[in-house]
Formats: sequence, C-alpha cells, structure tokens
Amino acid sequence: MLCGPRFGLPAMNVDLPAVRRMAHLARLAVADDAIAPLAAEMNRVLELADALGAANLDGIEPMAHPHAQTVLWRDDAVTAADRADALLALAPDARAGLYAVPKVIG
Repeated sequence: MLCGPRFGLPAMNVDLPAVRRMAHLARLAVADDAIAPLAAEMNRVLELADALGAANLDGIEPMAHPHAQTVLWRDDAVTAADRADALLALAPDARAGLYAVPKVIG
C-alpha cells in the first residue's frame, strides 16, 4: 500500500516493536542496541520515499518503460558457417566428430 500525503494517507513511522517484528520475520538476529538506530534509518528511507512521491511530475514523460518496447522478430535461420570440422581439427584427439579427452577418474 502506498502511504504519504500524496495518497491521502498518513506517513508511515517505524517504531521499535515493528523493527523487532521485521527482524523476527526475516530471521535476522539484531542486537537490542541496534534496534533504535535501525528504526531511525528505516524512517529516513520512508521519508525519502514520501519526498519522492510528493515530487511534481506533471508534463514529464518517462525516460523508459518496459511496456513501451517493441520486440523485433527475425527469421530463425542459420547465418554462420558450419565450422565443426575445422574446430575438431584443432583438438589433440577427436573421434567420430567428438573431442576425446583423457580419463581423469580412476
């Protein structure tokens, strides 16, 4: 759910019990003395998201969007020459069109 003034909802605030619950759900061990700084950092991220959401984007076209792309189809045709024999000729040992390698497991 989108929050913040732009969406008519109050800005979210992460409190200490919420951080403990998120850490538990994510199976993360977070020390008690790290809970408050983590909550403050999460709140700063949410404030940044609210500030970005409040930006005036009227008249600004998106730079790129995956749905606006067009897939160009081409014929499924072989365009490279068959070089199998030339490449097999480079091998120290080749048999029946396959590379022969020494046995490494006894």
